[in-house]
Amino acid sequence: MSNRAISLIATACALPGFAFAVAASAEDSAAPVSASRTAQQAPSDGINRLHEALYDVMREAETLGYTGRFERLKPVVDEVFDLDFMAEKSVGRHWKTASPEERTRLLEAFHRYTVANYAGRFTGWSGQEFTTHGEEASARGTMLVRTTLHDPSDEDVQLDYRLRKTDNGWRIVDIYFNGTVSELALRRSEYSSLIKREGFEALLTALHERIEELESLPGEKAS
Repeated sequence: MSNRAISLIATACALPGFAFAVAASAEDSAAPVSASRTAQQAPSDGINRLHEALYDVMREAETLGYTGRFERLKPVVDEVFDLDFMAEKSVGRHWKTASPEERTRLLEAFHRYTVANYAGRFTGWSGQEFTTHGEEASARGTMLVRTTLHDPSDEDVQLDYRLRKTDNGWRIVDIYFNGTVSELALRRSEYSSLIKREGFEALLTALHERIEELESLPGEKAS
């Protein structure tokens, strides 16, 4: 698997017919600290859990197929990401004016699209390895977990995860590719532009179209 495919872990937010500018900042407000057992886990625990799941599906990618990879990754992605938070921030001010139905449909599409990106792109393993370098405090109570994806056939990729503490523990709210490209900021710029031009329904349609493309990549079957 090439770095082009791997980089989609941070930048696979493009929708059909879109162009967008790279941004380097993202929403980083923190939720209240919980005293629950899961909230005591270290921020890097969730990152390591995600990486282990990606190892598993890469090594069994052909046997699992798209549907198997999706089902294997879905509970892990739901566990380690704060997807509701990310979905809300990805549409910026348009969240406030969206109807309850639109919000519900966005959350559902955003959840599925996030899992589909991993299932559709991590389709094989040729010696890639993740290294977690450590944690550091960041703005407004968030934490950064710095990692590297080593690829023996290509350049290494720096992946930095931003997490905030929720009632269910530390959850990923952003990923930075090579230290500067914020996935959440890219999505916010792109999604907001589409809603402004064509309305909320256009975003939902584009997300579903992108999911269908990922399901139907060469050699895969749609779920």
